[in-house]
Amino acid sequence: MKVKTILVSQPEPKVENSPYFELQNKLKVKVDFRPFIHVEGVPAKEVRAQKIDLNNYTAIILTSRNAVDHFFRVAEEMRYKVPEDLKYFCQSEAVAFYLQRYVVYRKRKIYVGQKDFADLAPLIKKYKDEKFLLPNTDQLNADVPQTLDGLKVEWKQGIFYKTVMSDLSDLKDVYYDILAFFSPTGIKSLFKNFPDFQQNNTRIAVFGETTKKEALEHGLRVDIMAPSPGTPSMTGALEKYVAEVNKGK
Repeated sequence: MKVKTILVSQPEPKVENSPYFELQNKLKVKVDFRPFIHVEGVPAKEVRAQKIDLNNYTAIILTSRNAVDHFFRVAEEMRYKVPEDLKYFCQSEAVAFYLQRYVVYRKRKIYVGQKDFADLAPLIKKYKDEKFLLPNTDQLNADVPQTLDGLKVEWKQGIFYKTVMSDLSDLKDVYYDILAFFSPTGIKSLFKNFPDFQQNNTRIAVFGETTKKEALEHGLRVDIMAPSPGTPSMTGALEKYVAEVNKGK
């Protein structure tokens, strides 16, 4: 069956040159965006209940933009004056760049990984005497604590924000040819909102093995997988699939 509509379970990109918009124009398909999950901040009172005193830490590990936002939000709620000599270990350049919203970059001690959390390990090991705080979500990737424990450094995770399933009730009678998912929680959100969901002719696109596993466990048929050989991105995988099934349109 030919593809005319795609629902991407993420917020709409804010940049005009997004690959999704290029995909839409190139293949003449309609692409809509709707986050199936969203992030909610944990109040400072609940962070304190986790026995976290920001004064006790000399280094902060930041794995995402959400981690940056919510660390500084909680610091403000706690009336904690962020010291200039605090060290920041950022998982990627994108996270480090985002940090500039809150600190004067050239005056701070900022250490940047390549992409994956494991890339931060040599930098953290170099400063193993620091006391590390990991402000993060309630759904932390398993490789993060494994890496930190393996380095034998003093660290603590703080749940500063939570991933929450969005209300999708307005989509009850809306049909899309393809649904694109990026996390296991996105799949869970689909079934929480629509417990009787039947896939039928809907194609399911997933990003990552953990998302694929969740989809299969819910009895879904995975039609489009990313990353895969030749298609490292979701947009690339969607383009390849749609171009093939819409051939001769």
